[in-house]
Amino acid sequence: SSPSAHGTHGAGGRGGAVRLLAAVAMEQQARQSKRLRRSAAAGSDGDAGQEQAVVQAADQRQQEPQQQQLVAEDQEAAVDEPGTTKLDRLGAPVEHGGAGLNKTDLNALLEHGIHCVETIAFMPLRKLMMVKGIGEQKAQRIMAAAKTLVPMRMVSAAEMLQLRENMVKLTTGSAQLDGLLNGGIETGQITEIFGEFRCGKTQLCHTLCVACQLPIDKGGGESKALYIDTEGSFRPERLVSIAERYGLHEEDVLENVTYARAYNAEHQEKLLVEAAAVFCESRYALLIVDSATGLFRTDYTGRGELADRQQALNRFLRNLQRIADEHGVAVVITNQVMASPDQSPAAFMGPQVKPIGGHIIGHASQTRLFFRKGKGETRICKIYDSPNLPEGEAMFAIGKGGIVDAER
Repeated sequence: SSPSAHGTHGAGGRGGAVRLLAAVAMEQQARQSKRLRRSAAAGSDGDAGQEQAVVQAADQRQQEPQQQQLVAEDQEAAVDEPGTTKLDRLGAPVEHGGAGLNKTDLNALLEHGIHCVETIAFMPLRKLMMVKGIGEQKAQRIMAAAKTLVPMRMVSAAEMLQLRENMVKLTTGSAQLDGLLNGGIETGQITEIFGEFRCGKTQLCHTLCVACQLPIDKGGGESKALYIDTEGSFRPERLVSIAERYGLHEEDVLENVTYARAYNAEHQEKLLVEAAAVFCESRYALLIVDSATGLFRTDYTGRGELADRQQALNRFLRNLQRIADEHGVAVVITNQVMASPDQSPAAFMGPQVKPIGGHIIGHASQTRLFFRKGKGETRICKIYDSPNLPEGEAMFAIGKGGIVDAER
């Protein structure tokens, strides 16, 4: 299954493949045992039959470890498998749960940026009909197969609570900050971090890239991370020092972080299509966009382009949410701020700031965190908006090993 327990879909995936392999091996063993009993019964009156039963029993004992080894190897190979349903499943006949698609249809879906069945299950029918060679009847057939392979059903609040309790959360590196966030950064959700420069946003992103590779019982996700950088602030040497803090091998940590640099707002949107393809090839638990609004802020200037900017930003954020839903990854975006002197209640409190993006980015992210500088080297995180976390603050610091607890 995917790293996140968020959502009620999840047919297919790594767990299903392992169970299928185990079931096939057990069925083969049962057939061999049945043949053995038949041979033993047929040859019970003669020495030849007994010898044949002994030989078959010896063969079975030799084959059982081999089958167990094959299942173990398949399970080990499936560890890096993503928790998504491959498009090839749609190539099966309709009576077998597929959509009867040929190679040309599957390639057309891939060229349109559709890399797994979950994408189809969550998209509107009219979007699917935009794919070259997909008419209305074929689109309805594909959608019906996708809904069968990725079931989406109503659940009770009790079941939803159980799903949330089993949700993977990524540690921030600071026990105080984890306590404020009720365990860490949630997977399957969008978490926005905004604040002035030099208040720890990028440092937290680097720490999360390493933390997501930790075992689940240590606050990790046992998965990879993808880092989309729009400001040129990514530093792999920081990952090395953070890996030393956690006792991880630096080469493995660096290999498990995929990096992409975005140079303009359009390129930033296209990178999400590539990210969706990468998430279908390997298991990821984290997607970082640092920062989500910087390029939109510079590529669209003036009030004349404000509507276009907000529409493009809205589309980008919607694609981020779609990735979080389909792949169960934790999406962490950083945001810039702008001065808002008209909201300053008093001069001694200093200039007040508010995040870029207006209501669109405010509605898109589930949890919003406000970072600001504290006394000395400390930083302060405030819960700005969250559907389940109460308002509160926590102090943290930036050390050689990333985000750490502030010394009191």
